[in-house]
Amino acid sequence: MRRRAWTGAAAALVVVLVVVLVVALVVQDDDPPGRSADGTGDTDTGGGGAGGVLPQEGVALLDLPRIPWEGGPEYWSRFPAAVAAGWTDPSFFPVVAWYDGISSDEEVQYDRGVGINTYIGMDAATPYSLFADNGVFWMGSRLNESFPEDGANWPASFLDDEVDGRFTPEDGRAHLEQLREDLPPDRPAYANFTQTVVSTDMSDADAEAYVNDYSDIVSVDMYWYTIPFCDLRPFRGSVYLQPIREDTCRTASSYGAVVEMLRERDAADGRLQAVWQFVELLNGGPGEGPFTAEIEPGQLQGAVMSSLINEARGIVWFNQSLSGPCQGGNLIRLSQVQQDFCGAEQVAAAAEVNGVVRDLAAVLNTQSYEWDAGPGLDTMLKAHDGSAYLFAMVDGSQDPGERTLRLPPGVEGTTAEVLFEDRSLPIDDGVVVDTFAEEHTWHVYRVALAEDQP
Repeated sequence: MRRRAWTGAAAALVVVLVVVLVVALVVQDDDPPGRSADGTGDTDTGGGGAGGVLPQEGVALLDLPRIPWEGGPEYWSRFPAAVAAGWTDPSFFPVVAWYDGISSDEEVQYDRGVGINTYIGMDAATPYSLFADNGVFWMGSRLNESFPEDGANWPASFLDDEVDGRFTPEDGRAHLEQLREDLPPDRPAYANFTQTVVSTDMSDADAEAYVNDYSDIVSVDMYWYTIPFCDLRPFRGSVYLQPIREDTCRTASSYGAVVEMLRERDAADGRLQAVWQFVELLNGGPGEGPFTAEIEPGQLQGAVMSSLINEARGIVWFNQSLSGPCQGGNLIRLSQVQQDFCGAEQVAAAAEVNGVVRDLAAVLNTQSYEWDAGPGLDTMLKAHDGSAYLFAMVDGSQDPGERTLRLPPGVEGTTAEVLFEDRSLPIDDGVVVDTFAEEHTWHVYRVALAEDQP
């Protein structure tokens, strides 16, 4: 995987098109993932191939170094409540609805059809049975007496939202420390912050303390497609750990950049946690305005895929629209009950990409290899169950269009099946050529590798 350098130096931001390349091969079992003092797990995560440097010719896939990670599904084994919930199952990948009220089995089943498996924010009267009977999960405090202390559908806690934007650093740390002390130790604790923690507007010490000292799951909300930031002058993209380019600010690539910057902050203490990502379901702009835009279905999907390729371990849907012509406090529910709902296309697009996440969960829950598929691309390489998966995006150095992807050594197949699209492409000397129509376009391919690969 081509990794951007985790420093504060200026780096060009990628424009995102996502390709998932699925490659069949013979693989050995991965070492059991763990959480070592440096947060890299038990597998080799050395250099080679990082920062856009291609590994030497002839290096087999399984000889490539690994990117650092928190441990994937095995990360949850540290928390008894998450184990009881089945979060250690590689087929589980968190897809979360932010403040999506449920009052009946029918509503929960509709949400599941959209791809939601976890909730944050709920009316205090919500009965635990709605979670338990429908196989979904609650993250938060105990809502009422119906919630058993050992309930398997209550696997995680929620600390607070955007503390860095509501408190001074000193007061915010004290607030989070008190909240953390009051939480049960058997559940991972989740905190969400504003983009300030991945910028130079906050000191490194304060930002790293927020990100590292209180939570087991962390995210940042920054809705690039639909907030005014990219239009403000003077443009302030240079304040981020990885500067955001003005010409690619309002693209899916910016969502992936946030994940990578947050991973940089998280790595500062040498121990990694699960990094999740917020994506707006319709409009992330503030209620007081000004209204900027509604996210388009393709943009929404590209934002998710960009986040995943940059190692997000969960997706959180911002389920509200507080400004503009299409507003609502629970967009998913409005799409269920309101005929001709103005946000129906976006909810349908979210359901589609959530389905892709569900289908690829076992792949996403493996540790990535370091690999660069070629110029003009930002790539992620994984292996699972006899196949290698190469995720790729255009990097913004040139306009969307045709790209050439170099496959890992050992490829012998002559065609690449494009999953989810009912088409295939020829492979010539280990190279696939495909076209990316938009900055948010994504594809999925499968191709056989040599049977004798070690």
